Amino acid sequence: MGISEAEAIIMEVLWRSAPRSAEEILAEVGPQQDWQEGTVKSLLNRLLKKKAVKAERDGRRYLYAPKLAREQYVSQESKGLLDRLFGGRVAPLVAHFSEQRKLSRKDIAELRKLLEELDDDQP
Repeated sequence: MGISEAEAIIMEVLWRSAPRSAEEILAEVGPQQDWQEGTVKSLLNRLLKKKAVKAERDGRRYLYAPKLAREQYVSQESKGLLDRLFGGRVAPLVAHFSEQRKLSRKDIAELRKLLEELDDDQP
């Protein structure tokens, strides 16, 4: 399931707090994105067709909630990024950020700790 950048903005709102009406979503993201009600409703309809969200009638409106878990989305997106840009390998990704000086001391410490934990798990 491919989620566009605009659809991801809607999903982030729903992951933070759901269920939400289209009007509530618009109030949260409309001003920053310069979106109108029609834009939000179009994005919600696209997400419904992709089965990323579900809608439940609440009187004269619909309330939307995510069906796609954020963790599942992050996993799909990160795998896609690794596959597209780094041949599915993590080491070239880390090397890229290292070369671009985008790794903080904290990042490096966390990577070391993760590598040590992974190494400890090996037979």
